[in-house]
This record gives sequence, structure tokens and C-alpha cells, in this order.
Amino acid sequence: MIRIKICGICDLDAAATAAAAGADLIGFHFCDSSRRVMPDEAREIVDALDVRPRVVGVFIDEGPAEVRRIAELVGLDMVQLHGSEMPPFEVGVPAMKVLKVREGVVPDASAWGDPIMLDSWSHDQRGGTGRTWPWEAARDLIRTRSVFIAGGLEPGNVGTVVREFRPYGVDVSSGVESAVRVKDPRKVAAFIRAVRLAENEPR
Repeated sequence: MIRIKICGICDLDAAATAAAAGADLIGFHFCDSSRRVMPDEAREIVDALDVRPRVVGVFIDEGPAEVRRIAELVGLDMVQLHGSEMPPFEVGVPAMKVLKVREGVVPDASAWGDPIMLDSWSHDQRGGTGRTWPWEAARDLIRTRSVFIAGGLEPGNVGTVVREFRPYGVDVSSGVESAVRVKDPRKVAAFIRAVRLAENEPR
């Protein structure tokens, strides 16, 4: 089953909506981001959930000691690294490295364990860009590694990604929002439904 991650969660309503719709993972930004939340806020949100997906914390060039502290405080199941971090990055929970696809070139992923995430490169954004990239460039890597696809996904195109490439997981944030920091329940449900319908289609 393809893992679905709803990222950029900023409040309990968004987290509960994602969980109820069937998200496998939810993500909180603990970095310089328009969707940044404080660790204490994230912990309160997680504690209030009736259904708890796996919880991921997004970081950019934060030191391992601070990442570990936040992971323990919030109860993170995984951390997601968007900066220039180098392996090994040991913080007590699995670390998923985000590699940026630039001009159709997928970076070398051999130094990092699974899963990894592929996102679009931008000269002015180190986190999520909300832009797609040429997915075909990652076909070989997706066949051999556990790869999350991110960048510009939304309900209208995620089915194509799933049908064509069958990645380990897909990640979305702005593609299911009605405004920055505001997740749209209809878009969240449509995104998850599109993934499940596409993955059940014959190859």
C-alpha cells in the first residue's frame, strides 16, 4: 500500500481531518516555513487525536541534539531533513532525507537509508516548493528504493504518479490547502481517494 503523507499540519482540525480521511503520516514543520508550528503546539495536537497516524517532523539544518529533543517532546515517529545534513543523522527515530531534483537530475541517494524523499529544487526555497519535477527521472530509483514523491502534487495529478511509478509514498501540503496553513477537507479526501483508486488499478 502506498503511504500517504499530509504535511504542513498547523492545527488540530487539519490533523484530525487527515487522520479521518486515511492519511498514513502527518507532518509538522519545525523550521523556517510559513507553516511552522512550535513543538508544544504539535504535542498538544498529537495528544488530542482520536486516530493517530505516524507523526513526522520537518527540519532544515537543525543540529541532531535539538532534533532529538523535539522528537522526544512531540513523540515523533520520523524526522524529515530538508537541508544539508549529512549521514549518519542519529536522533532516536528514523531520518528521511529529502533530495532535490534539479534540471531532471536525481541526486545520489546511496549515502542515506530508506525511505528517502524526492522533491523539486528551487534556488530560493529550501523546504517544499509546491512545484512538480520530471518524475520519469526517478523511475529507476523508485524500483529499487523506498521513495516518497513530493512537489506540486494535488488531487488532480497524484493518480498519474501512482499509476505510472508506484512509489513507496506520496507527500502533499499546499496541494490540499484552500489558503496557506488551511487544509481543505474536501481536497484532503480527494487526494487520498485518488491515491487509493489509482493503486488498485491494474498495472
